[in-house]
Amino acid sequence: MAVAIQYLLSRWSGFTLYCTEGILSIDNNLAERTLRPCAIGRKNYLFVGSDRGGQAAAVHYSLMASCKANEVEPFAYLRDVLSRITDHATDRLEELLPDQWLKQHPEAHYTRRR
Repeated sequence: MAVAIQYLLSRWSGFTLYCTEGILSIDNNLAERTLRPCAIGRKNYLFVGSDRGGQAAAVHYSLMASCKANEVEPFAYLRDVLSRITDHATDRLEELLPDQWLKQHPEAHYTRRR
């Protein structure tokens, strides 16, 4: 117990800094939640089956991350894009990226929960 108390006392200013700096959080839960998909993904990447499977997974993860960053509802996005992509002009594929797609489909905008 004495070792734990000594550890706390020797780092007291660091432990109490969040009380005086309003921007600091008392814990690192946000950082851990942000990194969790990467940690889970590392296990899943072992089972993609082939290089092509890994590339397909990377495209999928990138699209979903882009949807999340642009606050696009992923299911609505994929449903629409996959139904139209074969008839879409190849020189205008950037229109199907989540940030551009959302301009044409504002009803698919969502606000992330914290």
